[in-house]
Amino acid sequence: MKPENNTNTLYQVSTDFDYYNHNATNFSYYQSMDTVVDQQLMTIIVPIVFIWIMLIGVAGNGSLVYIVLKEKALRTVPNALIVNLSIGDLLLLIFSAPFFTIVFGSQKYPFNEFVCKMNAYLQTLCLGVSIFTLTALSWDRYVAIVHPMNKHKGKPSLKIAIIVAVIWITSALIAISDAWSYTLIEGPGVAICFEVPPSIHGRTYLKARGISRFLLLFVIPLFVIGCFYVSMAKILVKSSREMPCESTVGSSMNRQQQRQVRDRIKVAKFVLSLVAMFVFCWLPRHIYVMWFAWDDDGITDFWMIFKIMSICLMYAYSCVNPYALFCLSRQFRKYYTFYLFRCCRRTRYRTNEFRRGSASMTIVKSNSDNI
Repeated sequence: MKPENNTNTLYQVSTDFDYYNHNATNFSYYQSMDTVVDQQLMTIIVPIVFIWIMLIGVAGNGSLVYIVLKEKALRTVPNALIVNLSIGDLLLLIFSAPFFTIVFGSQKYPFNEFVCKMNAYLQTLCLGVSIFTLTALSWDRYVAIVHPMNKHKGKPSLKIAIIVAVIWITSALIAISDAWSYTLIEGPGVAICFEVPPSIHGRTYLKARGISRFLLLFVIPLFVIGCFYVSMAKILVKSSREMPCESTVGSSMNRQQQRQVRDRIKVAKFVLSLVAMFVFCWLPRHIYVMWFAWDDDGITDFWMIFKIMSICLMYAYSCVNPYALFCLSRQFRKYYTFYLFRCCRRTRYRTNEFRRGSASMTIVKSNSDNI
């Protein structure tokens, strides 16, 4: 049963970027906010949540980028990819999250068509950067564990530059469809940022685009990541001592090899934790988008709350990566503590101690990739 017309329909429409109606100009299709979820929840609580996510995310990702760029010893392939991940998260938090904060806290859509298209574009761009960077990190761990000698071939700086460029270009191309589909629909006293498919194809276009996005930006990359980790698991289960590494002659060499194995496994576990968080935070959003492409009955209390939760999780993912690194890496905690508190109190960690590149003070060493 279609929702009834109501003069208070704008809030529901203006905050729902994935909702499609057979006749996009028929504003009476949308349900009143008051009959779905308490308006107080939307206009006060949700913007506050977004503000906290923005503050925490910008502080965490900004600190991570600064620390890695500040210390030359940290400019390795895994750290470069982690920085790339943080830059994508910062882009989403700085330019897209404020948009949702204002829209959720407002009774009208206050932006023009350019902002409407740009916000939709940035969401997909940053989604692509995140999942493709995680895939690249998984590939890097696969090479480090299964083919460790290949890491020393060629020019690492050139390789990482090419990988990062491919990630951003591919993500930018995929996101073009969002900028093209979303538009500003205006009616009597109503303005809506809305995804309007070509009239020739109608809902078939939305369904096809939803499936293609789900495959390109979720299923296929996760399948590739899974293949990498299955291959790594086979090698590690077989025997860590049989991993191709430096010479194993002498007890000191055995200890060095074991330390390298532990370091590589540690980094692989960290990358896997990032992948798990990505799935947890982005899967609800994909489910919601797919549901709206196939649904004909209109929004319900459950799906309205699910939409809010999926958007919050989507942005929350952009702020959890640096804090996950902080929790999982003793070395990063020391760097973070040093830079955070050096202006507030005297610390026993001197700058030159961090720059010696000792195993206990480095996030990722060039020879062991230790986090």
